[in-house]
Amino acid sequence: MLTAGALLAVVSALAWAWRPEKVDLSPQQLRDTATHVVVGKVLQVWTRAEESGSWDYTRYVAEVQVEAVEKGDGLVPGQLVYVRYWTKEWDGFFGAPPPDTNGHRGLPAVGVRSRMHLARNAYDGFGDTRDGGFNVIGANGFAAP
Repeated sequence: MLTAGALLAVVSALAWAWRPEKVDLSPQQLRDTATHVVVGKVLQVWTRAEESGSWDYTRYVAEVQVEAVEKGDGLVPGQLVYVRYWTKEWDGFFGAPPPDTNGHRGLPAVGVRSRMHLARNAYDGFGDTRDGGFNVIGANGFAAP
C-alpha cells in the first residue's frame, strides 16, 4: 500500500510539473496589447482571498505612484493609479489540476519600481475588461524599469 501511495504522489507531482502555463508575452507583444504602459513605485498592495471550485484565488490591487507614462492617455507623472492582478493555486484533494494558468507572475513588492503593462476597457491577456479599471496584461505584465 505504501508503494502505491508513493507512486501516486510521484505521478501527481510530475503531472503538476508538466502542467501547461500561460507563456510570457514578448516586450513588443506586451506593449502592443497594453492600452497604457507606466513606470511607477508600488506604495501599497491590498489582497483578497477567494475560493472557486478547487482553486484558491488571490486578487490584488496595487496603489502605484506614476513616475513616467510610456503609452496611453489620461495618466500623468505624480498621479496615483490602482492596478489589478491575480494568482491562483490548486487545492484539489485528488489528482492534478486541469490545464490552466496560475495568473500573474513577478509580482512587485511595496516600495519597488516597476514597468506595468495595463489594459483599460480592453483585452488584458486573460479576457476583456470593460469597467474602467486597469488590469495588468497577461501573466508577465510587470517588468523591471
